[in-house]
Amino acid sequence: MLLIPIRTESAIHRTPTVNYLLIATNVALFFIFNDATTAKVISDFKHQVLAFQSHAPAFHQFLTYQFLHAHPMHLIGNMLFLWVFGNSVNSKMGDLPYLMFYLAGGIFAAWGFALMQSGHSELVGASGAIAAITAAYLALFPRSHVTVLLWVFVFVHFFEWPAMILILLKIIVWDNVIGPSLVGSEGVAHTAHLAGYFFGFVGALLLLLVRGLPRDQFDILALWDRWHRRRAMADAMADSRSAQRRGFSPFGGAVQAPEAGDPALAGAVFDRIADLRSRIGELVEQGKPGEALTAYQELQAMDSRPCLAERHQLAIARYLYAAGLHAQSAAAFERFIEVYPRSQDTNEIRMLLGIIYARDLKQPDDADKHLTQALSDLKDEPRRAQCLDWLRTVRMSLDRPLTEAT
Repeated sequence: MLLIPIRTESAIHRTPTVNYLLIATNVALFFIFNDATTAKVISDFKHQVLAFQSHAPAFHQFLTYQFLHAHPMHLIGNMLFLWVFGNSVNSKMGDLPYLMFYLAGGIFAAWGFALMQSGHSELVGASGAIAAITAAYLALFPRSHVTVLLWVFVFVHFFEWPAMILILLKIIVWDNVIGPSLVGSEGVAHTAHLAGYFFGFVGALLLLLVRGLPRDQFDILALWDRWHRRRAMADAMADSRSAQRRGFSPFGGAVQAPEAGDPALAGAVFDRIADLRSRIGELVEQGKPGEALTAYQELQAMDSRPCLAERHQLAIARYLYAAGLHAQSAAAFERFIEVYPRSQDTNEIRMLLGIIYARDLKQPDDADKHLTQALSDLKDEPRRAQCLDWLRTVRMSLDRPLTEAT
């Protein structure tokens, strides 16, 4: 029986160039250093110089071992996982950060492998680095699903599994229980896999926490936040019911026996909010502004100050403006600036907000604030000139000299 991951449902917003190059490099080097076909001198060079030697590794071996493989199935299995999970992580991180993360995961995996060895062992393969990428995928896309191929003799079936379940089964069950007990598994570096998983998950989590990676509604921190809010809501409702039984409101004053809240209902509300956020993102990616706005208005009715992933929030704000909903558009742009102050689009959005407040909403004070800030930060001269023209118009309406902005 074979269970083979085929693809994930997570969107890829930019070409994962580095992941393609890593796969191509691994494949090319396998044919160059294939023990079955290469000359003995090349094979000796591979094992004596490039492979990681756990008892006394050279510095370069922490990198070179990652691009060597023992046999074709070793290569195919690794490249399959790198293709399935690496493309989305590369797209999320960007090319250079992804490459550094991949190599660092392999280095950490080799260090963990050496730490657990009592004697001399050789290590080759990209498994440690790919384990780091797979665990990073779990932190970045915990709610996504993976299409899996089930192959039993002549029976072939495709089905979808939650990525979280599939990856955790691989980490916990296969790499800790089944894999090490199989006959012929002595040559498999399970400790390197586990070290790679640890690095990938913790590293991705830390990058999310310090905003080294863009946050969105799909990552594991968002999942944790929703769970925490549901629990807080359930506790608050439990306190409310207790106060009502005593005849007092937790907010002060007597109660007139209102019906108690239902924690299950609160949980359903949070689930619906999460579903709406995901749905809006999908509709934006599919280029369906009307449906996206309908879902966004439903989200606003449940969450007074919603904010989506960076690109989706920006798209919704623009959809609102195009629909003539200028006040709602301004609020969505304001929320974007509040949540993503370091975005590369922030200065442009400030200028656009200033124009909306000046031209469409007739709120010169708000226009003045945003245009002034934009003028001080904009670097592009045509944009600065446009911003200055609008600021001059706003200052004239306020009877305020322009020199106050410069």
